[in-house]
Amino acid sequence: MVESFAELALERVRLARRDLETAAAEDDAYAIACAADELDDAIRIARSLGLQVTPGDGAAGPGRG
Repeated sequence: MVESFAELALERVRLARRDLETAAAEDDAYAIACAADELDDAIRIARSLGLQVTPGDGAAGPGRG
């Protein structure tokens, strides 16, 4: 099954959030900075596709969340 680009973008947001939480739990300043940058990029890309990125576990597509 082929996932759409939008689904992949939302998954990237979820993974970036997970990585940021992990880095924060480990109190690793460098990993936090890298994960925060990745999350910013992932959110920017998702929003450029018209997706609504919501707080919490991930993101929602247009009209969801």
